[in-house]
Amino acid sequence: MSSRRTFLRRSTAAAALVAAPWVARAASAKSIKIGVLHPVTGALAYSGQQCRLGALLAIEDINNAGGIKSQGGALIEAVLGDAQSRPEAGAAEVERMNEAGVTAIVGAYASAICLTTTQTAAKYGLPHVVDVGVADQIVERGLTNTFRFGPGYRMCSQRAVDNLNTLNTDAGKPARTVMIVHEESLFGAGTAALLSSELPKYGFEIKEVIKHPNPTRDFNNIVLRMRAVNPDIVIPANYYNEYALLLRAMKQQNVRPKAIYSVLGGAASSYKFLKEFPDIADGIIDCNHWFNPKDARVAPLRKRVEAKGAYFSYEVFMTYTAMMLLADALERAKSADRAAVNAALASSAFKDHMMPYGPTHFVNGQNTGAQPLLTQVVGNDIKVVLPPAYREVAPQFPLKS
Repeated sequence: MSSRRTFLRRSTAAAALVAAPWVARAASAKSIKIGVLHPVTGALAYSGQQCRLGALLAIEDINNAGGIKSQGGALIEAVLGDAQSRPEAGAAEVERMNEAGVTAIVGAYASAICLTTTQTAAKYGLPHVVDVGVADQIVERGLTNTFRFGPGYRMCSQRAVDNLNTLNTDAGKPARTVMIVHEESLFGAGTAALLSSELPKYGFEIKEVIKHPNPTRDFNNIVLRMRAVNPDIVIPANYYNEYALLLRAMKQQNVRPKAIYSVLGGAASSYKFLKEFPDIADGIIDCNHWFNPKDARVAPLRKRVEAKGAYFSYEVFMTYTAMMLLADALERAKSADRAAVNAALASSAFKDHMMPYGPTHFVNGQNTGAQPLLTQVVGNDIKVVLPPAYREVAPQFPLKS
């Protein structure tokens, strides 16, 4: 019990949620322990804390709706872990959660961390639902305990290139040259490699690919190089802090390409970025995780998130939905047994969610129906521009100088 109290003290969001009515009922009701594992300290702390908030809101909703009914109304008990923005710390937390008797784990945001947490969980047959981690290596190792609800970076990169070609063709092909700026870890390097391979097939010329460490606090030299190369399109693939700093440096040096076209951009589809840097964010296009804008459940959830002083970012709704997916599996498994939960996840046809996916269908741990949407910052808001089925506004391409 003392270790769980230590976990709970790590999160102000958790502290707020433990006062919820279902927590009081947990003392007398059967509970199912679920590991909620994210990097809530270190370089990725903002995104990790957003993920944790999404998980806790989902648990609140699940428990308030009566818990897992097929298991006697069992309530979900969050066992919180901090991966400290380091893969090895994430692996250590999985070991701790296994000892604490968790039934499953949801997490762990960053690709490099997910790679180690899923591998460690596999030693114990511990179901691991990946909420965000986009590296396709996560689901390509034959791990029968690993399930990724969202799309991987191969799918996202291909969709991004297809959409970019559509936008450019419809506009009369004003853009031809590209510079990619990416962070050095599995996410950024893998995305850059895929884009470098795919873009030339559509007639785009890759002028330069620039890698930077994580964290990086000064992008002036990279932007000076960008000025010299003068690409039509800049494609950033970074986490939030580096993305924001890169675009600030571009603004300061008056570098304005025909398009800033992100693929899984760390800030491009972020209301936080919009509020902090409205003049920089305007017009940015991003191919990223996004909710179905036509789903009536989105607005109430966003309101709850903002009431807690947080932003409704992709980390929040991706982890919220991943937890709901797990709850659906627990309901169908009718057991907290790990093997039963793995089997229920593998056969999932979960469709009661707010993502633009349709029913869930896992093949080798990957939800094959998952897809990103293309968004653009328009009028100080984020709107879906592609595909047409989810479009809210027409895209603006290229940007006005």
